[in-house]
Amino acid sequence: MQIAFSPCPNDTFVFHALVHGRIADAPQFDVTYADIDVTNELAASGRGLDVMKISYAALPWVPEDYALLPCGGALGRGCGPLVLTAEAADGADLARLAGRRVAVPSERSTAYLLFRLWAAQQVPGERPEIVVMPFHEIMPAVRDGLIDAGLVIHEARFTYGQYGLHQVVDLGSWWERDTGLPIPLGAIIARRGLDLPALAGWIRASVEAAWADPAASRDYVMRHAQELSAEVAQSHIDLYVNSYTAELGESGCGAIEALLGRAAAEGLVPRIDLAAMRAF
Repeated sequence: MQIAFSPCPNDTFVFHALVHGRIADAPQFDVTYADIDVTNELAASGRGLDVMKISYAALPWVPEDYALLPCGGALGRGCGPLVLTAEAADGADLARLAGRRVAVPSERSTAYLLFRLWAAQQVPGERPEIVVMPFHEIMPAVRDGLIDAGLVIHEARFTYGQYGLHQVVDLGSWWERDTGLPIPLGAIIARRGLDLPALAGWIRASVEAAWADPAASRDYVMRHAQELSAEVAQSHIDLYVNSYTAELGESGCGAIEALLGRAAAEGLVPRIDLAAMRAF
């Protein structure tokens, strides 16, 4: 069976047991390591693999032959994207972002949807100009004055100070205050022809195995951690692997519906029927 997920510590931590033959009765998995913008494009193009980690923001473009699994993904609190600038930021002076160039890593990401929803509500005047660039280039570009502000995710929450950058807003904190809901980040989708309940059970067992023996996956996580320190990698895992990873539940699904419903109302994504997308 083919599976694609990112080399980020949370994904390698979650899927370590599954892809290393540690889950009873699970088939052998052929792993593709790919950043989420790559898997988003694969899913939307119809060239996707059997199981993939994509952004929840990309669900409206996923073909009907995929279903959303109830485990293995990333939702949470205190883990949202940040808007950064090179100058010390005064959160009250949001008008200075009007019409300015803001770098984002993808236009099919939760980070992008949160930024657009936040800016529509909080930034007066002209809409910021969106510039898409590779994630690893954003903080250097903001530092060097090539872009006015940058939208960053994941480990950049812990490392932006190394670039001398300043936080304008934590979009996750804004979302949580505004909605009271967790932040929907990464979804696990699978082809509908597969045994979806069994697949969900294997993934949930992999999550539980990771929690039961964190040391077992440590070498695997660090081998794919893209030069992160062990401390940053662990912070990444602590932030993104939580109870929603084991089970979306109704609150998790409510958060997804809220994000995609608001985004559809702003014309950012097509409307979808989330209930029809759920595996079971």
